This record gives sequence, structure tokens and C-alpha cells, in this order.
Amino acid sequence: MGKSLYIAEKPSVAQEFAKALHLKTKRGDGYLESEESIVTWCVGHLVTMSYPEVYDEKYKRWSLETLPFLPKEFKYEVIPGVANQFRIVSGLLNRPDVDTIYVCTDSGREGEYIYRLVEQMAEVRGKRRLRVWIDSQTEEEILRGIREAKDLSEYDNLSASAYLRAKEDYLMGINFSRLLTLKYGNSISNYLNKKYSVISVGRVMTCVLGMVVRREREIREFVETPFYRVLGRMEAGGQILEGEWKAVEGSRYFGSPALYKENGFKEKRHAEDLIRFLGQEQPLQCRIETVERKKEKKNPPLLFNLAELQNECSKRFKISPDETLRIVQELYEKKLVTYPRTDARVLSTAVAKEIHKNLNGLMKYEPAVPFLNDIVAMGSHKGLAKSRYVNDKQITDHYAIIPTGQGLGALKSLPQLSARVYDVIVRRFLSIFYPAAVYQKVSVVTNMKGERFFASLKVLAEEGYLKVVGVPKPKKDGKSGEDTAWNEDSSIAEDAGLFEVIKALRKGMVLPVAELLIKEGKTSPPKRYNSGSLILAMENAGQLIEDEELRAQIKGSGIGTSATRGEILKKLFNNKYLALNKKTQIVTPTLEGEMIFDVVDHSIKSLLNPELTASWEKGLTYVADGDITSEEYMVKLEAFITSRTRGVLGLNNQYELRGCYDRAARFYTRPGRQNTARKRTSNHREQERKEVKK
Repeated sequence: MGKSLYIAEKPSVAQEFAKALHLKTKRGDGYLESEESIVTWCVGHLVTMSYPEVYDEKYKRWSLETLPFLPKEFKYEVIPGVANQFRIVSGLLNRPDVDTIYVCTDSGREGEYIYRLVEQMAEVRGKRRLRVWIDSQTEEEILRGIREAKDLSEYDNLSASAYLRAKEDYLMGINFSRLLTLKYGNSISNYLNKKYSVISVGRVMTCVLGMVVRREREIREFVETPFYRVLGRMEAGGQILEGEWKAVEGSRYFGSPALYKENGFKEKRHAEDLIRFLGQEQPLQCRIETVERKKEKKNPPLLFNLAELQNECSKRFKISPDETLRIVQELYEKKLVTYPRTDARVLSTAVAKEIHKNLNGLMKYEPAVPFLNDIVAMGSHKGLAKSRYVNDKQITDHYAIIPTGQGLGALKSLPQLSARVYDVIVRRFLSIFYPAAVYQKVSVVTNMKGERFFASLKVLAEEGYLKVVGVPKPKKDGKSGEDTAWNEDSSIAEDAGLFEVIKALRKGMVLPVAELLIKEGKTSPPKRYNSGSLILAMENAGQLIEDEELRAQIKGSGIGTSATRGEILKKLFNNKYLALNKKTQIVTPTLEGEMIFDVVDHSIKSLLNPELTASWEKGLTYVADGDITSEEYMVKLEAFITSRTRGVLGLNNQYELRGCYDRAARFYTRPGRQNTARKRTSNHREQERKEVKK
């Protein structure tokens, strides 16, 4: 009987497999071997796609005449820096005494691609190949994965989608980067006073650049509009209750063009007129028309997928998505959490049935013990499978990120930040076993001379799951600390005394009005993306959807994948197309980034379309699901590249773009020389000031 070969993605993972199998191994060069088995590893990618010049020397020189570049057969090569490990792995794959290969690379599209490339280059033949698919690196899960390993051929569609994703990124990157650089690179380098400029284009990267630039321009073009609200301060039981006037039906201002919205005027004089009208009769009084009391429930949020966790960590800890992925990947490799590169926010039925193991393991994590005692007392873990947190239909490759309940010994050696990220994951997980938080809300409508004022107050009646994640506190002076920033609801009233007074109010009661006042407000521009909200917007095909429930409802293929989004942002920062404020995690474009946006907008505009970019990702999903073939996908891809290339070759719009550069440059200081556009604007303003003085 021949030996089994286990091939993992990293040396550390290979060691976990050897431990789980209880192999008595001897260390070789790049592998571990026992009497019955061999364990080896890649070091990430060992094989990559060849550069165009490998196909033909003519492609070494960038030229419009050689575009579009669409090879019929793609060439691959071993990455020079890891050639020795490839040689070792290739030799082991083809060893005569190895009859079964267990593919143990990461359980996802990219992990599949890493192995398939190695097998392809090593020209493996006549071996039994089994795919190990696991959700964590605990011994139990590794052994289950090996025991239930399926024939590798069952993952051929996933492999096909992985190859296509790489071909798509490769062809779009090479063709469009060369095309736009040759066509517009000189205009950018001359404008920026640089030696040269390469316009780097990517299927996902360029779309994300477009999202950020468009948002920045919306903010610049935003015109602040003032509006004026009228407030009434009413006395009740020694407390002051503040109500807001609204021009509802029955108001003398109902439907008036003087209104900004139903609760405010466009001009202050109209608000002053209203106050004069209401103040004609003294003393000021109002009559209660309605008092409405109700309870509101707020359910625990769904579990973390990678995008949600990256957004949470960006808000709470001000770290980048790339840093969050690095931390959670480390937690995964230390067996502390399940597989991180997941899009799912729910668990599978099979996992739900065994969830007591995760909970029991967390008894060794001291901060979780009080909550675990509550969960045992409530018995809520027994009904998990019937809850909204379990849904097999919403899971593709992996379920949500949860703690395994194992590996807790490694926590002490982790950096403090990693331990805090782990704690966030644990608390989100434990919160789903708690009931909803319950709020008591009282709404009061009062009437003064036919004009109505609306007041409401809300207090937390039952903390429910907030006991685990923390009771949110109201923001003060528009600021919030770390503990308030990550909670969803900041509208809880602190004044329980006022709430008790309001509860005692009844319809028909007359209240004295202490004061009528005008409060000026201003419309706000759109918010800039931060690194976390940008990841969420990518996940939702360019839509920044704040509401957690709504995000879950419209879930689909977004821009990029959970495994690649952080890397895409990192590339945009490294290329200096986008800038990241590390303290706030706010993302803004650079001048060069805006110029490249303008180039793409005037040449291959569809690359900036989030819905179209998401549709390419959806197409890859169709291939993985077997709904369309690789050939069908490639026909569409090649047609897209060919038509867009021909379109750009026929353009002559460099002069038009100069005006776009000037409009963007007003907001930047250009390196290497004075910003002439800004200087012209400054001179123009100085001239205006002189004219005014005259």
C-alpha cells in the first residue's frame, strides 16, 4: 500500500495536520515524513501566470499595435523566489510510493487555485486526489475534513472559476493598463512633472477608485443649506419636555413653499412669524392630544463575516481591513476562530447541532464565563438551529466567523490588539444566545393654537443581548469614545426621571410652555468612506448600506471577494491613487488618483461601474456553480476587452482631459512645481478682493 501525501498552503498549517494525524515524522527538506504519510506545503503561490513577453518577444515593448493581447493558451511559470519549494513539492507529488494526495490548501477559490497550478506544472498523473475542506484548524475539524474528503474532481467548477478570475484580472490589467498608459500616460506625467506615469488598471481596483473619487466630488459640490426648526420647552412634573414643531395636516403651514421639510423653514423670518403667532396668548400653554406608549425590540445582530468584522475593527480600533485580515488569519491559525475569508453571516445546521462544544470550550476564556452561565440557565443554545442565525441556503464555502472554543493557551502570547479582536468575535457570538434588547418608548403630541409639537423619549427596559456587547451610551457634543462608536443605537435617554414623568401624562392635560425657540440647522454633505465602510460598500456592489438587516436581505456578489478586498485597497494606497488617514481610517483620493479616474471616465467608463464589476464576479459564481461554462465566460471577456480597446484607439480627447485635470488640481498642491491651477484661482480671488475695495 502506498503513502498518503498531505499538501497544505503554509508550513504552520502542515504542522497542524501532522499533529492532528499523530504522525511520528522525521523532517526532510521542505516536508515531514512518517512510515505511512508525508506532509508538505506551499508557501502561498508557487506558480504564476507568465508575462506577455514569454509568449512573444515583441510584447516586451509596450505598443498600441500589439493590443489587444488575447492568448489562446495561457502560459505559467514557477515563481523564482520559491522555486526550491516547488521542486520539493513536485518531486513528492510524483513519487512512485505516493498513491493518494490530500489537498489541504485553504478551503476556498484561491486555495484551490494554488494547488491546481502546482499540480499542473508538476504534471501529476495517475494519483488519487482528495480535497480536504475544513472550517477551522482544530484537531477535530482537521480529522473530520480528512475523513469526509471528496474526490478533487468535485471541485473542478470551483477550480475553473479560479482560473477565470486570474485570467480576467491578468487580461484586463495588461490590456487596459498598457492601452491607457500609452494613450494618456504622458499627459499625466507632464501635468504632475513626473518622469513617467503608468496607469494601473484593474477590474476591481479601478471600480473602487471610482467610488472614492465620486464621493469626494459629491462632497465638494455639496452646497450647505440652512434651515430653521421651532422647539417648545414644556413643563411637566418639575421636568422640561422638549417638543419639535412639525407642519402636519391642520397646520397653517401645511404644504407651504416656505418649508424646508415638515419640521423646518428655509428662512428664519418664517420661524419667527410662527413664534409670534403662538405667543399672542399668554400664559403660553399647550394641550396634550395623544400619548403613545410602546415597546421596541432590537435583536442581536447576525454573526461576523470578514467584511463586517473589518468594518467593526475599522470603527472600534481604527485599523485597516488588511490589518484586520492579518489578525483574524493569525487567530485562525492559532485555532481560536473559524475560517476568516467568508461571506456568510450565519451558521450551518450541522454546526448548530454541535455548538455546545464551542460554548464548553469558551469556559476557559474568563471574560465569557458569566455569559456562558446565563446561556446554560436559559437553555437558549438548544434552540439555535431554528433561529435566524442558522441558514444552510446562505452558506456557500464557509459559515460565519465564530470562536472555536479551542487554542486559548495561545491568547497570552498574542498582541493586545489581536486579543481585543478575538474578544469582539466572542461577544458577537455569545450575543446570539441572548434575547432581544427591549426599549420602552413614549411619544407625546401637544397642540398650541392648532400647531402640533412632537416629543418622544426612549429608555432601555431589558438589556437582553446588550449585556454581552455593552449598553450603548448617547453621544455628547457630537463625539463618541471607542465604547460608544461601535454600538448601533445611541438614542437611549439617560434621564429616567423625565421618562417617569412622561409616562404619567394623559390625553387632555394642559402643560405650561416655558419657552419657544428657534434652532438653526444645516444640511450635511455625504460622508467620506473610511476603510471599513468602503469594504462594506464593495461587498454590496458599491452601495454603502448602513442598516444591518437590509444588508443581509440584498446579499449577493459584490465587488471583489472577502479574500481580496483588503488587498485591493492596499494596492490603491501603495499606488498612491488613494490616501489613508491611519488615525481616522478615512479614505480620500490623491490628485493622480482623480486624474486616472478622469482618464477612465473618458475612455472605458464601464470599468467604473460597480454593478457591472459585480456582474463579472457573479459570472464567476455561475461558473463555480456549473451554470455556465468557462468557454462561455471567456467569449464574453474577450469581446469586452476587444471592443473597449478598439474604442479607446479611436479617441482623441487629450485636450478635453486637460480641463478635467485642472478642475481636480484646484484641491491639491502638485509636486515638483507650483500648482498653476490653484495659483490661477488664488490670483482670481485676489483680483476680486481688489475690485471690491475699489
